[in-house]
Amino acid sequence: MLSLRRCRFAALLFALNLLPAAHAAEPGLYAEEDTWLDDTRQVVRDASVWLASGINSWFGDRPFEDGGSVTNGRLKVSTLWRRDDGVDVNVRFRARFNLPNLSDNAYFFFGRENKEEMLQDTPEAFSREQQLVHEESRDDAFFAGVGTESRNGLGFRIGVRSSDWLYAQARYKHDWHMSMDDRLLFRETVFASIKRGLGATTTVDYEHDLTDTLMFRWLNSATITSKKHGWDWNTSVGLYQQFSQSRLLSLELLASGNTKNHVDVSEYGVRAKWYQPIYRDWLFAEFILGHFWPRDEDALRRERAWAAGVGIEILF
Repeated sequence: MLSLRRCRFAALLFALNLLPAAHAAEPGLYAEEDTWLDDTRQVVRDASVWLASGINSWFGDRPFEDGGSVTNGRLKVSTLWRRDDGVDVNVRFRARFNLPNLSDNAYFFFGRENKEEMLQDTPEAFSREQQLVHEESRDDAFFAGVGTESRNGLGFRIGVRSSDWLYAQARYKHDWHMSMDDRLLFRETVFASIKRGLGATTTVDYEHDLTDTLMFRWLNSATITSKKHGWDWNTSVGLYQQFSQSRLLSLELLASGNTKNHVDVSEYGVRAKWYQPIYRDWLFAEFILGHFWPRDEDALRRERAWAAGVGIEILF
């Protein structure tokens, strides 16, 4: 059985987009010949390296091969169905380039994500994709930019988006290990964009190891912006059970709302999720089943909606 700390690294933090991409396979672990899946992944990675090499040349004369790398690359296709919204298909990707012509703590990033969630640094667990909410194509945006990180948890990003041009973020992260079994993770993101103005997102994540393979988690996030009244908030309470070979089963209770709305809780529900590798150590599948009780501002009562989702992700 894997330890819970490895579970957090290999599965739980995958949901927060913190899992390093392109795990190196152990020598001899896979003796079979490469398949079309390996070829597809290699094409995606080669394209990323080609792009990284070109971007690296913008900043100086050192070649990309002189210490450059592509990390945190992910390409995900997900399909969801929700009784009150129908069927939706989403494509997400992102990658980070460590470029020789940038300083050691700087990097270049690019991708395609939900434009509001990317700007506000919304935790993955509260994304519309994970909450099985239908998205329009106009909700997505291509983005690119330059970021820096320091050892004290402080980081900065400045970039462009296809939706509203320039944006910037300042982020601070700190983890407290209160005991061998208890951790408190804090993240504060201050952001600004030309169209969306100023805002901030606060995330507090408490984790408690019940056993070596079972974890309790309470995740909270709140966002305020200059363009909207009140705080948008999300909370979830859940159990995460780790099985062998990086398989993870989770069961969560969720709620969300806005502090200025007439309806205190705009939606609550329950979500079960199964996550596992399906090919080698870089192709993963995610299955989600949820039941939600949403209520609009002008509705007299809550609706009920079943929802389900399937996602396939390549790490490169």
